[in-house]
Amino acid sequence: MKRCWPILLATPLLLANADPSDIPIPPAIRAMLDAAIASNNDSEIAVIVKYARAVDPASGDAVARIADSWRVKRREDQVRTIREASFVDLWTGRAQLGGWKTTGNSDNTGLSAVIDLNREGIRWRQKFKAQADYQESANVTTREHYLASYEPNYKIDDRAYIYGAAQYESDRFLGYYDRYSASVGAGYSAIKTPRVKLDLELGPAFRDTSFTDDTQQRSAAARGSLDFNWKLTNGLSISQTASAYVQRFNSTVNGLTALNAKLIGPLSAQLSYNVQFESTPPVGSVSTDTTTRASLVYSF
Repeated sequence: MKRCWPILLATPLLLANADPSDIPIPPAIRAMLDAAIASNNDSEIAVIVKYARAVDPASGDAVARIADSWRVKRREDQVRTIREASFVDLWTGRAQLGGWKTTGNSDNTGLSAVIDLNREGIRWRQKFKAQADYQESANVTTREHYLASYEPNYKIDDRAYIYGAAQYESDRFLGYYDRYSASVGAGYSAIKTPRVKLDLELGPAFRDTSFTDDTQQRSAAARGSLDFNWKLTNGLSISQTASAYVQRFNSTVNGLTALNAKLIGPLSAQLSYNVQFESTPPVGSVSTDTTTRASLVYSF
């Protein structure tokens, strides 16, 4: 019996230093782990590791080491893919399309289209957005809004970054034919979890606006923005984006609230409400413009 004591004492050390493949893992847990790894689902892997450790700490640690090895390999594969990709590769995004037409007692036609593109690199993140809203009532144009923006971000670390932003807008019903905006500043990911994300940005800007009363305004401004997204369930999310250009003559505040519900595959339905405020619009134009959209969204 005395000869068994050294073996018993050494067993925990041998298990701690053993290769994960040498430690037996219950077949049911191993099957679930393999399925989660095959589906590339990190959240499911984390749940399996949690309960495997609760049921059997020894095999649970082996499961955790396998999961960690998978994460390291996935990250290495991602970095290699990004380094080898060209500028036109690795873009993801969403395309939205909504429209309506009424006849009879009223004659209205409307179209709303939005495309959002994102490219995530090792150090650089790039965003592009294009939007068009058009509406006619009795063959008379009642809304015409166009927007295009591009924003490159340089990542300082996992949360902080430096941003640049260039934007073009046209909305004669809000009082301007053309508006060019440029900004550079600092950004920070205040909340960064699998379900909730919040990015904040602040920096100086410059705007050049051609108003509908034939006046032109060039002025420095301060720009601030927030981008919030909350994944309520696997198929339902809510988002809020807002930006403000504050300047001496005419300041602008824009906010968009959207509810997105997954339908099937890459398709989802979105209901959104947009508000744009101009502090000093030309005579004949109102300060606030709102748009409610119901759109079909395709993610790619």
